[in-house]
This record gives sequence, C-alpha cells and structure tokens, in this order.
Amino acid sequence: MASQGDDAPLVGRSDILPSIQADLLATGPGGTSAVFVTGESGVGKSRLLRETADAMRAGGAAVLFGACLDIGDASPLHPVLQALRQAGAHPAAGPADGPDGAGALLERVSQELRALARGRRLLLVLDDLQWADRSTRQLLLYLLAGLGELNLSVLAAVRSESLHGSHPLRRVLAELRRLRSVRVLDLAPLDQDAIAELVTAIAGKDVAPEDADRVFKRSGGNPFVAEELARDLRDGRVELSDTLREIFLSRVDELPPHAHEVVHAVAAGVEPVEHGLLARVLPLPEHELIEAVRDAVAHRFVTSAPDGYRLRHQVVAEVLEHEVLPAEHAARHRRYAEAIEAAPGEPDHARLAHHWQQAGEPTRALPSVVAAARAAEQLYGFAEAYRHWALALELTPHFDPGRTELLAHAAESAHRCGEHQRALTTLEQLAERGDGPGTCALHLRRARYLAAAGRTATAEIEYERALAAHECTASEKASAAAHLAELLVHLGRYADAGVRARDALDLAERSDGSTADLVRASAALGFSLAFREDPDAGLAVIRQAVEIAERSGHPDDIGCAYLHLAELLTNPLNNIEEGVLVARRGAEKLASIGQGRTYQTRLLAIAANGLFRVGQWAEAEQVLADAMRHRPSGADAVEILLARCRLWVGFGDVEAADRDLDAAATILAGGGARHVMPMLTLRAGLAMWQGRHAEARSAVQRGLTETRSDDLVLLGVLAWHGLRAEAEAQAGGTVPVDPQAVRRLQVVVERVARNAGNAAAPVRAVVDGYLDLCAAELSRIEERNDPDLWVKAAAAWDRRKQPYPAAYSRLRQAEASFARRTRRAAATTAIREAYATAQAMGAKPFAAEITQVAGRARVALTGDEEAVAPAPAQQGDELSMLTDREREVLAAVAEGLTNREIGQKLFISERTVGVHIGHIFDKLQVRTRVQASRVFLRAA
Repeated sequence: MASQGDDAPLVGRSDILPSIQADLLATGPGGTSAVFVTGESGVGKSRLLRETADAMRAGGAAVLFGACLDIGDASPLHPVLQALRQAGAHPAAGPADGPDGAGALLERVSQELRALARGRRLLLVLDDLQWADRSTRQLLLYLLAGLGELNLSVLAAVRSESLHGSHPLRRVLAELRRLRSVRVLDLAPLDQDAIAELVTAIAGKDVAPEDADRVFKRSGGNPFVAEELARDLRDGRVELSDTLREIFLSRVDELPPHAHEVVHAVAAGVEPVEHGLLARVLPLPEHELIEAVRDAVAHRFVTSAPDGYRLRHQVVAEVLEHEVLPAEHAARHRRYAEAIEAAPGEPDHARLAHHWQQAGEPTRALPSVVAAARAAEQLYGFAEAYRHWALALELTPHFDPGRTELLAHAAESAHRCGEHQRALTTLEQLAERGDGPGTCALHLRRARYLAAAGRTATAEIEYERALAAHECTASEKASAAAHLAELLVHLGRYADAGVRARDALDLAERSDGSTADLVRASAALGFSLAFREDPDAGLAVIRQAVEIAERSGHPDDIGCAYLHLAELLTNPLNNIEEGVLVARRGAEKLASIGQGRTYQTRLLAIAANGLFRVGQWAEAEQVLADAMRHRPSGADAVEILLARCRLWVGFGDVEAADRDLDAAATILAGGGARHVMPMLTLRAGLAMWQGRHAEARSAVQRGLTETRSDDLVLLGVLAWHGLRAEAEAQAGGTVPVDPQAVRRLQVVVERVARNAGNAAAPVRAVVDGYLDLCAAELSRIEERNDPDLWVKAAAAWDRRKQPYPAAYSRLRQAEASFARRTRRAAATTAIREAYATAQAMGAKPFAAEITQVAGRARVALTGDEEAVAPAPAQQGDELSMLTDREREVLAAVAEGLTNREIGQKLFISERTVGVHIGHIFDKLQVRTRVQASRVFLRAA
C-alpha cells in the first residue's frame, strides 16, 4: 500500500530523516548499524527509505536496494540477490548443501557486498521485510553481528500489521534489539496539521479547512490514503477511487473470519463501540470475541481504547458499506438497536434513532429522534438539536398533528445555531398550519429571526406590529419592546433604544416578565444612558444585566449582556483594553455552552476590532480566524466580515477586502446604520488606497443619505473619510474636488460637533478626535494644510492610545511642514514615528505612502542616516507644475516601470496611472516616456 508517485511533498517527517541518517552512521563495535522502520501500510515507510537512501548516496555511501516478495522460502536471499544484480554484480547463490552450506552461502554474499562497497560505507535498503525468507533473516543476523567484516548499514521497512502471532521476523527483531547499534522506529500516522499541508499541496490552496479536516478523519492520518482522498478532492470525485477500494477490500478479505465480523460490526456502529455492546451485537463466546478483536487490532483495522473500539481509518466504513447486501445492512443495525434497548438504564437516544432508521424502521426511530433533540436542547447543543428535529420532520407525515410542535422546535433550534434563513423558512411552514402559534408569537419569532439574518428594517416592522396588536399580552409586548430596544442599539439609534427599553421594563414589571426580557432591556437602556447621558450610570445598569444573565445561566441572556458591555467599553467609552477582555471572557463562557456560531462570533468581532484600534493587528487576525471556524451566518457573519475587512484594508490586501465587502453587502441586502455605515466607510478607505477618489466620495455620500443613526462616532468616522477623499482628490489632481460634497460634509461635521456637546464625556472625547481629523483634512482641501491642526489631532489620538490615526496625523503633519519648508526637525521626527508605527502593524499601503513622502523630502526613515536636505527650488524647475502624485508617477516611469507595475507600487488603478501620464506629457510638453524620463532625470 505504498504510494507510487512522489508528486506529493514529504510532510510531517522533517525531524525523522536526519535522525535515521544519524543512527545509520553511528556504527557499533562490528562496524554495522541498522534502522528498522515499522508502521501500517501506506504510512510512508517506502518513501522514507527512498529519501534516506538518496541522502546517504549523496553523502558518498554505496546504496543497494531490494524488496522482499510474498513467496516464502522458495527463493533464498531474493531481496539481497536482487539488489546485487541491480548494482551489476553476478552472484551465484545455489542451495546450501552440506553442513557448511549455509555458512558458505552467507560468506559468498558477504564477499559480493564487500566488493561493491570498495571501502565505502554500504547501505543495504530492504523493503517489505515482513516477507523476508529464512536465509535473508539469517543473513541480517550474520551481518549485523559483525561477522561479515563489512562497514554496513541496513535500512528496512516492515509492515506492522504482519508482525502478529508467531511471525518469525518478530524473533529476529527481538534478537537485533539487543544490539545498541540497531534501532526499531515505529512510524506513526501524520497529525492533523501535516495532513492539511499534504492536502493543500495536492488539491491546491483553495481547499476549505473543513475539507482538509474531513480527509484527516477519513484517512486516520495515513499519508497514502490522504493523498488518494486529496486527489479525489482535487479532481471533483465524490466516490472513493478504485485504488483505495480494492486495497482495503483485499486487506479485509485476508482477516480471520471472526476478525472480519468485528471489523464489519464496528464499521456499522456509532464510535466508540463499547465492548459490552459489541458482545451483544456479535453473539460469540467471550474468549473468541476477544481473540477476534485482537486480530482486528493487530491487522491495523481497529483501535482499542478504554471507551471502546474505533476504526483506524474511517474510509473503511465507506468501503464496506457498498459491499454488504441491503438485508445484511438492516439486520446488523437492527441488532445494534435491540442491543441498545436491552441495556440497563437510559439509552443513548441519538444512537438508537440512528440504528432504527438504518434498519428501515422509521416508526421506531421517531421517539428516539425526538428524545435526542430535547436532550441536545437541554445542553444548548442547538446545531445537533436542529439536525434531530429536521430528521423528525422527515419521519413524520405532513398530516400528522405532531408535526406542528416539531416545526416550532426546528425553527427555534435553527435560529439558535445560526441557521437563520432555515429558521425563517421553517417558521413560514409553521405559520401555514391551522394549529400553529398565535399572530403575536409569530410576529415576535419572525422579527428575531429577521434581525439575526441581517434584515433589520423588516425586523423592526415586525416588532412594531407585535406592539400594536390587540391580541398581544403585556408579557408578549414586554418581550417585543425589549428585543426592539436591542435592535435599535445595533442600529445606532440610542435615543429610540432608551425609550423602548424603559417601555419594556415597565411592561415586564406589570406582567412579571421573563429574565431574558429584563436582561435585554437593561442592557439596551444602559447603552443608551452611557452613550447619551451618564457613562457611569449606564455602565452600572449593563453590569447589573450581566450579573442577572450569569445567574440565569441562559446563553441568550449571557450573550446579550456581554455583547452590550463589550461594545460600550470598546467603542463610545474608548476603554478598549477592558472591552477586549470582556469580549473574550464572554466568548469563552458562550463557547463552553455551545453558542459558537452566534453571540461568541460577535464578541470575537468586537475583540478583534478593539485589537485593531490599539495596533495589535496580528493578534486581531488570529482572533478573526478562530471566529471564522464557526462558519457564522446572517448578522453574525457581517460582524466578522467587516472586522476582517478592516485588517485587509490596513494590510493592503485589496482582493480579500473586496470579497469580504461584497459578501457583507449580499448578506445585509439593506440593513441599518450599525453595519451599513462601517461597510461604506471601508469601501471609501479601500477606494482611496487605489486612487479611486470618485468612488470613495460616492460611498461616503451613500452612508450620509441612506442611513439614520444617533451614533456620533460612526458619523464622525464617515465624515472624516469623506473629507479625506476630497483632500486626496485635491492632492492627486486627477479628480476635481466636489464643492457640493464638501459642503454636505461640513454640515454633517457641524451637526456632530453640536450634538457632541450633549453626549457623555468619553463619547465626546472620541468624537472630538474625529472632528480634529475633519478640520485638518478641510485645511488640505482648502490648500492651506496647517501642520498645527495635524499636531493637535496626533496628540488627541495618542491620549486615546490608538496608534493608526495618530500615525496618520503625523504623516500629514510632516507632509505639510515639508511643503512649507518649516520645522523640518519636528517633521522628520513625526514621519519616522509614523513609519515605525506602520511597520509594526504591517500597514503596507500606509507605509508605502510614508516612504513616498519621505523620499520627496529626502528624509531617511530609519534614522540610521542623516537626513538629506532638499535641494533649493530652482527658478526654472521643470517639474514645478506637476502635482505630488504626478511626480511619483513620473519617478516610476523613469525607473522603467509599466503602468500596471506603477499602479501596484502606488496602490492606484492602471487606468488612473494612464490619466496621470497623460497630464504629465501635457505639462512637460513631451510625447514619449523616454522624453518624460529625461526631463525627470535632468531636474533630479
């Protein structure tokens, strides 16, 4: 079962190859050494032998290679004689007649080996040694004992599944182990990371992590099996390859009869299969069953652990499934089901349901399916619960009255595990039944599912309908108001959220409302208070909500409370470090109770955003990678996508940022300010790095006109990006400044400044930081670019411990000072600090822009060299009419770069490069790139 092709890399063995070579070179007193590599078929023994042999040959050793055949003792010394013949020797190895025949034969072979070695170290490589004939085994003992007077190393591979019972090679290895120069190495299967590396190398980098994980589970870490499965994955094959199928079937057929039954039984079971359960399924005497299991383990089909038996390779179950008759399949699963029911105590309903269903008896499976679903819900395992409820629906006829309850449970479980669209679809089926929940209950559930799916506008309408419906009880209205308050917080409408939260608390008090409604309303009220009026009072309310949620122990309560607290701390209150800690603590709590796809992912998004703002981008990337493993959906996915997109924009990965923004926009299909404004802000930032200033302007204007929010921070960030886009357009000279857009942005800035006076002090401090940036960008637009405004902005963001906007402000401070030719020393310090920050965070496009500004000013960014003073302006400077961006493009043209290369270097589009070059030609009165380059070099 060795791989025939070496197109796959040798992974997971980097520490083994040097170790084997060292052991082979460390000879004992007789000048010999040996390494015997054991392991199951396909684990990579033959490949390891070839790699080691190549390395030893490159080191000057003489290498002989032979393989044993499964032909018994019919051909004495076959592998050694084969190796000698391949090396050009012509050994004569007849039968060993007479009392000294065997010794004479061994001596003759030793002479041939010595002749081939010619004084060098000789490496004898033997594959499939488990089939070695008696003479070959004797030769190994003879040579490794030093009797052949040969400077010899032996490297051999042995299939471990063959070394059971009284196999003669076991005795030989036992004898050889006594020699200190002999090592027996058991080659283990590859771990999950190594299999993932192998799969990626074969199937390509686009392989999804879950596909690589599936290959690992099916292969059990066996490299040969993993390679075959990876090729199936690469080529789009669903069925197993014929190669794998035939190999495993032939190996199963070689098993003793009872071991054969054990493998089939374990393959049909739900792992781990306990010994007692297997004994009830296979009616064998205890001693025969144990012996059969021992054989299955020895042949490397089954593994044994204290909790039961498992298949070593899951792919075996797939192979065997197609080899049994339908009647055999049903009978085996019926025996499992009956055995589970006969066992004392409460049965494992999930297992029982599986076996009754596989036995073709859905009626007997249904009660266990429902019981398993309820048990999963009690443990907050909503993904598993949903699978069981969905199966129960498959087993239940449409006319059955019990189907209504099943639909209700299935919809809620789908929502709780993050399958929000499935929850909505199932809810509509429930609404069509005459015996379903009332109108108010449907409004509430539909609103919750819509909000989670990111369809916030429709969700708000549904909550309002519930509040307006006469048939809704006070308790139901309390729940609607509490959920609506939470939704309004996420939409950034804090004043409305506060009103609804108070309504919910009043209704809950009058109707003895639920703990969940109390937590939700308190969290929303606390957020509203902290943002608009009194941070201390708001924080106290939210912290109280956290305490109530933790006492209730319900995942939704805990998630809601921690989410509001972490969001409040990291964003408007700017207490980022504590906010990140709270988000991570809440995520850990929710992970422990099975809420990975919903609240946990949103909390991790908050943590990542906080880490991004304090400049810890690498750690933020790891947090987001962990969150993405939960495969979130709906609004939860949008939170993660936007958080990750911030990193891609910062890192300069344009394609990845575009993909995440497109995905977020598709999921939202509308949505509120909480998601839409950050998404459009990111669109604008990405467009600016690419020099697409008109596109950046359009994104900002959409954010201002299509959303409604009280969130001054979101408005401040968006306004800054809008003014920055106009300033970049002014500096670039390719897109004219839009005076109307600037006036609209100034109105927004004035409104934010006016309303900031009524906000809580921490919120006002953050908003003031963005207002400082807006004022400084406006000075760029008006072509007065005041360095003092940038100094003020940098100091403000330093106080808030947010390095990115502080570094950006320092870059602009330096750029303004260099342009004015004033305060050069301060400007040099500022730009070096900005560069150090950009490098530390990995902000490639930002660092590139800093480098360009420093290059124009002739400043050494590292500080290792003295700053070079700029040449004094010449009266007749030929480049004086060019903008800064046009000078950068011309410098790249003089380097001989193409338009595409210039675009990549300056983070602008190829089309924009062409526009710049056209302007350069017009201004310099030249017609070719060579002429333009000559002007640049003459002026430089």
